[in-house]
Amino acid sequence: MPTFLPGLELSRRFYTEAVRPLLEDAAPDIPHSAARIGSGSEVLGYDTPRSTDHEWGPRLQLFLRPRDVPRHAGRIRHQLAEHLPKTFHGYPTNFAPTPDGEVRVMKSTTGPVHHRVEVTHTTAWFRATLGFDPTHDITTTDWLTTPTQLLAEVTGGAVFHDGLHELGPLRHTLRWYPRDVWLHVLADQWNRISQEEAFVGRCGEVGDELGSAMVAAHLTRHLMRLCLLMDRRYPPYNKWLGTAFARTTAGHRLIPVLTAALSATDWHTREKHLTYAYEAAAGIHNELDLTDRVDPTTRPYHSRPFRVLHAERFTKALTSRITDPTLKDLPNDIRKPRPDEI
Repeated sequence: MPTFLPGLELSRRFYTEAVRPLLEDAAPDIPHSAARIGSGSEVLGYDTPRSTDHEWGPRLQLFLRPRDVPRHAGRIRHQLAEHLPKTFHGYPTNFAPTPDGEVRVMKSTTGPVHHRVEVTHTTAWFRATLGFDPTHDITTTDWLTTPTQLLAEVTGGAVFHDGLHELGPLRHTLRWYPRDVWLHVLADQWNRISQEEAFVGRCGEVGDELGSAMVAAHLTRHLMRLCLLMDRRYPPYNKWLGTAFARTTAGHRLIPVLTAALSATDWHTREKHLTYAYEAAAGIHNELDLTDRVDPTTRPYHSRPFRVLHAERFTKALTSRITDPTLKDLPNDIRKPRPDEI
């Protein structure tokens, strides 16, 4: 393989230097948009040379008007298959399935190119990717049932050409939650912390350091996602969560703290690091000015000797600011523990 070129830049050059000239020959008067969005580590800017082993390479989406897809998509695909260069900047433009058929990889060919230039229209592509059509009003249900990974994928990447004048407005609409939905998502994330924050000490107190460490890992993930949400960033799935967290406002400060919490061998040390992280996250919440100030200091868990934030206070503060009636009375995802579970 040649010297590594980030996939997003490779796709940009592929469109400009190879795809667009052929498109002008195949459909010179047909307006289009071109982008590299959707799945793939390069879309989020996280790709490395390791990424080149599957589903990576010179690839992009071409968007036509809906009426032009049945008329011209076949001819465009054929033109690209027959006339695209076999390699581009040293990378094969042909893709073939692996023996198990699970993924596709770049592979040299002497015949037509089985390319990864997807020819479609915006409504079809977004509906297939997100499960709803963002060209119409996006409902609260649409926002809350769409994984943040997918929202990150469709708002990440890059648009190379927007001749249809659709991708820019659509991505702008999807760039972040409406205010009330954001408040609800934040409230739910604080609630997740509230459900488990006392268990680090409770597990440790009965000699279950493994269980305490497991709970600490859960809480670390909740805190990382919370910080991303407070930074107005869609949290990616677990493989890239730490990478994304490192780029947040709190990342440089909290990575050593959370790492220490996860590597601690006793619950007292684990709890000490987590309480610092709680207070840091609480401080960020107050800086957002979404609610009245909430006391960011930790305190004992009722009469028990465990240090917690009582994160449900932040849930209540956020929920009280929601005005959308469809969200105001919507319960949080995590059920409250029964008294005998505390």
